[in-house]
Amino acid sequence: MALILGIDPGSRITGYGIVNWAGNRCEYVDSGCIRVKAEELGDRLCEIYQGIERLIVSYSPQEMAIEKVFMARNPDSALKLGQARGVAIVAGANQGLPVSEYSARQIKQAVVGKGAADKGQVQHMVCVLLNLTKSPQADAADALAIAVCHAHTRQSLIRMAGVGAVRRGRLLHK
Repeated sequence: MALILGIDPGSRITGYGIVNWAGNRCEYVDSGCIRVKAEELGDRLCEIYQGIERLIVSYSPQEMAIEKVFMARNPDSALKLGQARGVAIVAGANQGLPVSEYSARQIKQAVVGKGAADKGQVQHMVCVLLNLTKSPQADAADALAIAVCHAHTRQSLIRMAGVGAVRRGRLLHK
């Protein structure tokens, strides 16, 4: 069992999603958005940091996953996104969480089954995979998708480690 915090970083809205990976499936715990009110970049980054820190203290996740930065059309936006992402990573690292990073393509592949899926498909599959009755806000749905991607990747790595251990004639788990 592992509680996973997924983060969809943004300089104005940072989505979060928390899932519990139990056995071979994800269970929804919580999701939402950290909506930044400050105008100055430094103050916005501080709000993001404090919001993520509060989530970590409240839920005590064991792991954190975050979306990698992609180069947007606007370099200024990409830099602000990178700064918000960095603050989120530091918030997790300061609380002792291992932080994993995934590209948008990896997340879509893990959740929808194709890396070129659109936002609507991701939202739909998040609802299906987590048995949600209504679709979360877009940034929260993206964060849940990141957490689900991490859970699936984590499970695949565990399976592969078990197969590798058997192939080498060793037993890693008792």
